Amino acid sequence: MKIKVWGCRGSLPSPGPLTLRYGGNTTCLEIRSDEGNTLIVDAGSGLRPLGNFLLKDKSLDRVFFFLTHYHWDHLAGFPFFVPAYLPRFSIYVYFGPKNQRSVRKVLAHQVEPPYFPVGFSEMKATFKFGKECPALEAVGFHDFKTIPLSHPNGGQGLRLVNNGRTFVFLTDNELGYQHPGGLSRDEYVDVCRGVDVLLHDAQYTNEDIKRTRRWGHTTFNEATDLAIDAGVKALGLFHHDPDRSDDDLEKEVENCRARIRAAKSNVECFGVWEGQILDF
Repeated sequence: MKIKVWGCRGSLPSPGPLTLRYGGNTTCLEIRSDEGNTLIVDAGSGLRPLGNFLLKDKSLDRVFFFLTHYHWDHLAGFPFFVPAYLPRFSIYVYFGPKNQRSVRKVLAHQVEPPYFPVGFSEMKATFKFGKECPALEAVGFHDFKTIPLSHPNGGQGLRLVNNGRTFVFLTDNELGYQHPGGLSRDEYVDVCRGVDVLLHDAQYTNEDIKRTRRWGHTTFNEATDLAIDAGVKALGLFHHDPDRSDDDLEKEVENCRARIRAAKSNVECFGVWEGQILDF
């Protein structure tokens, strides 16, 4: 299993000279199973270049989507996903254990007038939603589990195991406040206990959170302390604030590493960057 990051920015795409190292596209991950199947996690603006890349593989005709939630920054790339317009493709869309009926409605609404000039009916790919889709375990994504997010309007993170190594993805997850449907901090510690790679929301500083508490995101320190307490092997700081420059982000990553050293922990810590590949 290989995971490639096509977008790790939060809230709003932020291209420009200040975000070249970590990238400006919003959330989108490509997960390739050992069997060669493609699972896309979220449809942020990073989905557009991913779609163009997938077109180069002439043997690829099935794509599996897992959407963590429906906020715009996690859907913004969907109207620009070229495979959706081609009859060669079958696209299977999942959204956790609930709300499957609403997935098609949400995606179709996104491209309704006056929001977009091309309607959902112009997308010639074959779409399947929820119970119409095969189990992800059946197409190579073994031990796939969803994790409730602590986020306004809800959401689902994910946990995958491959070759004995565990990956957990918790974007848009507020550890300092329990939103309806979310887990407690202690429960998130249990979920993340001993995992090999954890990518976790770390959008805010301690100063930011004074005005953004309950907006659905976590501070650098909160994410770092979770990783320390859970004994994860590697922590990737994710969902970078659109106003956070590369230099600012580097400083925050170094602060997190210093916090880990002070706790006498062995957690590896890095800021997730666009184009990064995690090989399991």
